[in-house]
Amino acid sequence: MSTPSPTRRDFLALSGTSLLGLAGCDGPAAPAFTPKTTLGITGPQFTLNGRPTFLLGCSYYAALGAPDSTWKSDLDELQRLGFNWIRMWATWASFDNDISAVHPKTGKARQPYLDRLKALLTNCDARGMVVDVSLSRGNSVTGPAKLQKHEAHGEAVRTLVSELKDWKNWYLDLSNERNLTDKRFCSYDELAALAGLSRSIDPGRLLTASFAGDFSPDDLQAYSQQVKVDFLSPHRPRGANSPAETETRTTEWRATTLKLGKELPVMHQEPFRRGYGFSPEVKDFLTDLEGAVRAGAGGWCFHQGDVRKAPDGRPRRSFDLRDGPLFSQLDDVEKQAISQMAASVKTASGTR
Repeated sequence: MSTPSPTRRDFLALSGTSLLGLAGCDGPAAPAFTPKTTLGITGPQFTLNGRPTFLLGCSYYAALGAPDSTWKSDLDELQRLGFNWIRMWATWASFDNDISAVHPKTGKARQPYLDRLKALLTNCDARGMVVDVSLSRGNSVTGPAKLQKHEAHGEAVRTLVSELKDWKNWYLDLSNERNLTDKRFCSYDELAALAGLSRSIDPGRLLTASFAGDFSPDDLQAYSQQVKVDFLSPHRPRGANSPAETETRTTEWRATTLKLGKELPVMHQEPFRRGYGFSPEVKDFLTDLEGAVRAGAGGWCFHQGDVRKAPDGRPRRSFDLRDGPLFSQLDDVEKQAISQMAASVKTASGTR
């Protein structure tokens, strides 16, 4: 089922900004946005409004293409289940549906989706939720290649950090799976330049650059000392043995960054999922999550997406929210697992 693309009117209705105030004529100016939720870091942990908080998240990649009713349904349910952050992409064009908030060739603002992103941040801010805003140079799964020139990638960073400066409940993934040697590749020199650009505009904005696989010591040194990310965002291998390995890997990475001079929080941003690779069961999701918590990770994300072997990719889950709310697309295993995740975090936290 297809729904019309969101418009600027959708954004205005959701954020509470009037057309009259936005136009700046025949009425009072719109009030400045005042954030209610501030994301920070203290030591190896994230904070929300200064309070140490484990970030329990959910992939929500195609958020900018979803109608307001889908946002409300999914965010209400995530809150009810104890989740406090979502991951979405500012460069997403899967299934011939380009909903990117920045232009793929220039990095400049792309409407109405940049306004949709502001609306999403405003909605989540009111709920006390964090938003991961990810950039990617893309591959065939996420649509045509994007931001292939460093200048365009830099302009995308400039656009997002400048336009979203007032919101304090989001962080920027500078380049998704930047180590893969295809069109997604982004060198450490480029990452360092992108990070420097972001900090010149908004020094306090938290930055990461996600990594496919398990870090080597050399990678951790580059992330820590050259790029100077604020936290690590690994996408661990998706094999049947992966859930049992997460606790050990997390412990090792924390210890290595501490030896390098500053222990970095570990955010398990994109673990395994159903429909790709091995088929995890409920116990696999919970084993992976609990291992991350016991090892002192700062966050973990419930990941899901399309079914690679299905001709049309359905159910596409968070990869295409035109088909309906995320929770209407989850299978029975995912529904059972997600209902237990917040409790698993509390249980595992008590064993540390």
